[in-house]
Amino acid sequence: MTIRIFIRTLALSALCSLLLACSQPARSCVQPAGVTLQVLGSGGPIADDGRASSAYLVWVDGKARVMIDAGGGSFLRFGEAGARFADLDFVGLSHLHTDHSADFPALLKSGSFSDRSRPLPVAGPDGARMFPGLEDFLTAMLDQSNGAYAYLSGFLDGSDGKPMLTPREVSVGEAVTLWSGDDVAVDGMRVPHGIVPAVAFRVRVGDTTIVFGSDQNGGDPAFAAFAKDTSILVMHLVVPEDVSGVGRRLHAPPSVIGEVAGQANPGKLVLSHFMARSLKDLEANVALVRQGYAGGVILADDMSCVTP
Repeated sequence: MTIRIFIRTLALSALCSLLLACSQPARSCVQPAGVTLQVLGSGGPIADDGRASSAYLVWVDGKARVMIDAGGGSFLRFGEAGARFADLDFVGLSHLHTDHSADFPALLKSGSFSDRSRPLPVAGPDGARMFPGLEDFLTAMLDQSNGAYAYLSGFLDGSDGKPMLTPREVSVGEAVTLWSGDDVAVDGMRVPHGIVPAVAFRVRVGDTTIVFGSDQNGGDPAFAAFAKDTSILVMHLVVPEDVSGVGRRLHAPPSVIGEVAGQANPGKLVLSHFMARSLKDLEANVALVRQGYAGGVILADDMSCVTP
């Protein structure tokens, strides 16, 4: 009997150790002090490479304060990173393609179980053609009468014990400050992404800045000024150099990313939002980027951490 109890105890101990290990964050970027960029999703809209779609966190002194994009898979990555909904000061949705916004309602539902009561600022583009503006997007999901997720309608008005979303739309024009706190601020400006309204974001924490270029074709020289001398610049390497047609109207090829980065002169350039077509000859594509930008280049992966 004693041997049986001993064996059972060992088995339970091993199981508990396994369960505890499985419950830990896949990779945490938590640092007691300082600023860290975490890539939650480094992939695109196709579920073919094991990457979550576009999503990023900015950690400040051990808390995930800013989230940019919430593409498919980011809900899971958010939890794996050990981030807390209650700590978020700002969420930016660069545009309303699914690979940048589809997991936002899942994030909200998860957040309804948190102890958060303060409002949550959310920013995104205004509307054009088939793409709604941010406010219409939120209404279509959360409206109490007609929303797809009407049971989460408290996020629109702060009822039912839910923190209220405070949306801000970004129109074409000069860069604007979208949110500002004691130690963190976020600016936004529109960038060209074909017919899709899209926003680039700049997060400022003291002397550190992180610029998220979003999906863009690189056609607006004002963006390089917006990102000038930033600590970290995130650009999306979605297409190869020989892209044409719709792909070129939507996305900058590697050589253009290099030109933009060269003009902006960031401390570090993070390439992300990969798809099979840009990964096919990644070495050659990165070499084209380096022709225009001589600084450090980092290839993003899900859960990777980048410090200034």
